[in-house]
Amino acid sequence: MSQFQRDGNGLGKSSGASYEEAMEALSSLITKRSRADKSNKGDNFDVLFDYIKFMELEEPIKQLRVIHVAGTKGKGSTCAFTESILRNCGFRTGLFTSPHLIDVRERFRLDGVDISEEKFLAYFWWCWHRLKERATDDIPMPTYFRFLSLLAFKIFAEEQVDVAILEVGLGGKFDSTNVVESPVVCGIASLGYDHMEILGNTLGQIAGEKAGIFKRGIPAFTAPQPEEAMSVLKQKAAELDVNLQVAAPLDPSLLSGQHLGLEGEHQYINAGLAVALCSTWLQKNGRTGINYPNQPISLPEEFIKGLVTTSLQGRAQIVRDQFPESETQGDLVVYLDGAHSPESMDACAKWFCLATKDEDNSLQNLVHNIKGLQDSSQNGSLRKICTQVLLFNCMSVRDPQLLLPRLVSTCANHGVHFMKALFVPNTSVYYKVGTDSSSLPDAQVDVSWQLTLQRTWESIVNGEKGKDGKHEDLIYEAGGDDSQKGAHISENSTVFSSLPLAINWLRKTAQNNQSIRFQVLVTGSLHLIGDVLRLIRK
Repeated sequence: MSQFQRDGNGLGKSSGASYEEAMEALSSLITKRSRADKSNKGDNFDVLFDYIKFMELEEPIKQLRVIHVAGTKGKGSTCAFTESILRNCGFRTGLFTSPHLIDVRERFRLDGVDISEEKFLAYFWWCWHRLKERATDDIPMPTYFRFLSLLAFKIFAEEQVDVAILEVGLGGKFDSTNVVESPVVCGIASLGYDHMEILGNTLGQIAGEKAGIFKRGIPAFTAPQPEEAMSVLKQKAAELDVNLQVAAPLDPSLLSGQHLGLEGEHQYINAGLAVALCSTWLQKNGRTGINYPNQPISLPEEFIKGLVTTSLQGRAQIVRDQFPESETQGDLVVYLDGAHSPESMDACAKWFCLATKDEDNSLQNLVHNIKGLQDSSQNGSLRKICTQVLLFNCMSVRDPQLLLPRLVSTCANHGVHFMKALFVPNTSVYYKVGTDSSSLPDAQVDVSWQLTLQRTWESIVNGEKGKDGKHEDLIYEAGGDDSQKGAHISENSTVFSSLPLAINWLRKTAQNNQSIRFQVLVTGSLHLIGDVLRLIRK
């Protein structure tokens, strides 16, 4: 208790407890059990209300004006759009999302900014000690995500936000965010097949779990859904007297010639849902003149500004590698998208193909302009070739036979074929939270899952080559023997025992091939996205 003191308001203040110590404490709550394992008493949903009682949060949670969003894909983007719109309407916003990519504080945003380290530590230790003092065998410390959800409620209540936007972590009905009994409005983003080991094997079963956030008489909106999912949502809504409406995708013409802050055609679906949620929240909170027609013919200026300035790391994000600590620069562009379901793989692939095509055109236009200023005899040395590489991992509960073929076929339909695929384990799977989480030594890392992914890839790519014969083998100089030490190399792919080894190989290969621009798609896992961002931004 020496590192923690209580002030007159009951808010914990850190006195010497470092951020690293907080991360160590938080890491102790991560369970190594699979999420479908029900062996821990702390997994009982009702125990969440005991935690809330311990923390004296019953009344503060009731006072929060919540927008609650579930879904398989797009719920994080929907929440980001929603937060940005309402912030631009002049409200103090609190946003709770998951997972984080680099720093756990990303999960808690106040007025569009990650919570400060000072505030985070104060709230963290208050919650930690309050729960630790009262934990028993029957009511143990909450698991990782549950603790973070409780922390979010404490932060938003103390910070007196006007609106709390909560993204469901997993499912809906038994998610720890679902202790909110009277949200202002609920939203269901696009549904698809994910987390089937917990939520069920059919779209109907998955929709039933997501509809668990519906509350009696509380309005709800859904993105357009497949019929199997929609019928279940309608049935659950009818049982609870919920006015469920379908939010149409946003018409791009409503943005006055501007573009959404988040890239990708699928984002217009998420933006449409966000507009419906915000309109209803404003209406319910006394803003006159705000109505939600199913097909709005215009948007308030604040809505447009919110939509075009929305940002969210790891979704359709492009980062140019700066080659730190190296005298020789290469041309390496990294495209990051946390897609991890079959449907989101389609959207990711379409975005990647369009983004690389746009970049290729811009690059060749630049070269053409430079050529016009130079002697024609020098023209040949200026032309850049672009080639695509995949850097991939996914959780072992997901089926690569559902993910990788969708990615390959969608890219092939747009004329994009990967020169090589690299498979790596996530750095962040080793049960430790923090900005400098370290992985196990390479020799101790189990890459059996990555080898499974590699076999799947080789089978798919060899089949594609046999079908269309359009693949051209690019001649390039690889990164060198040292950069592939301990790697499992196949014809079209390589498994590295760590992400730093894969990044090192990419950098050396780019440095050895100055005439080639390497366009690297990183996808399959938001954890992988965070690990890559952490590495290339060092």
